[in-house]
This record gives sequence, structure tokens and C-alpha cells, in this order.
Amino acid sequence: MSDAGPQQSPPRPKASVVKYKAALRSAIRRNAEEPEINFLNITAMLDIMTIILVFLLKNLGESSASIPQSDDLKLPNSVIRTQPSQEGVVVTISKSQILVDDDSVLKLPSRESQIQSGVGARHKRKGPNDLYITPLGSRLQEARKTDKAVRSAKQLDPNLPSEAIIIADGTTPFRTLSEVLFTLGQSEFGKYHLMVIQAKTRAE
Repeated sequence: MSDAGPQQSPPRPKASVVKYKAALRSAIRRNAEEPEINFLNITAMLDIMTIILVFLLKNLGESSASIPQSDDLKLPNSVIRTQPSQEGVVVTISKSQILVDDDSVLKLPSRESQIQSGVGARHKRKGPNDLYITPLGSRLQEARKTDKAVRSAKQLDPNLPSEAIIIADGTTPFRTLSEVLFTLGQSEFGKYHLMVIQAKTRAE
């Protein structure tokens, strides 16, 4: 009886190189991160630029540069670089008349007469030396009532002074401008914005 040696286990089948590489590629794909997007959405950017352009054009149309000028109304020049106000009652002083929000209030006499007595005695409350312009004051009081009602609706203090935007011709006599400002003050308008045209400086 011969001694039997230890039994050897049968050799394990080796995985083929092809299957191993396939499994490795699958594992790499599963663990790979999503690729980054390296391009911009041009369509969305164009939409945004269009909206911004429309907004800028709308604001430009409401600026002081859009005020129509003529032989009867030429704005003075200024080098002050503040932005114009967009709120308030608009009082226009042309060569021939005074308007409130595009509604004519009174006709003006000649420039020589305005230098001496302003808008004229017949439009004054107390004679030629008075500064209060009666028809302008009546129209401003109506605007003041409307402004107070709007402030109350917005839950703001209605007793605060109203604002006025003054558009005056560059040749308006100081006497006439003073009478308009005095009448505004008497009508509870306490803040004024005088519209001018931006002049070019020497540096420009």
C-alpha cells in the first residue's frame, strides 16, 4: 500500500484579460464625474441685454434732454453734474407764457416789461409791486391738493412741502423767475428743481 500524497485543488480558471478590461472601464464610467459645461447660453444673454437696453432707452426719454425746445423756450446751460428729478409739478416759463403741467396759465408781456414789473399788475394779488401771481397760485393750489391726496394714499406725511420742476427759458428776467418762486412758496411748494442743459466744459 503506497502512501498517497496531499491532494491538490484543481486550478482556478483565470479571468480573461478582455473581461477584466471591460469591467475596469465600466467601473471608471460609473465613478466618473459629470463633465463641466464650458460654454455660455448666448440666447439668454441676448434676452437680458435687450431688457437692459429697453430700460435705458425709457429712462433716457424721461430725462431733461427730452424737453422740446423752440424759439419760445431755450433752456440755460449748466456745468453742475447732478441727476434731474423725475417727480413734482412742472412749471414752464417760456418767452410768451407760463404753463403748469403743459396747461397754459397766463400770457407774459414783453421782456422789457417783465424786467420792470414781472408778469404785470393785472395778474398780481396786491398791485404791480406784489410778487404773488394770482392765476398761477390758483393752479398750484389745485396741484398741491392732489399731491397731498396722493401722499395720504401712500401713507406718507401729507403736510410735507410739495416739489416743483421749473423749466425756464434762458432769457427769463430775474423778476419773473422771482415771482414764480414766491408763488410756489406761498402754495406750499418747498423744493424746486431748475432744469438746464448740460454744457460742455473746457476739459471735455
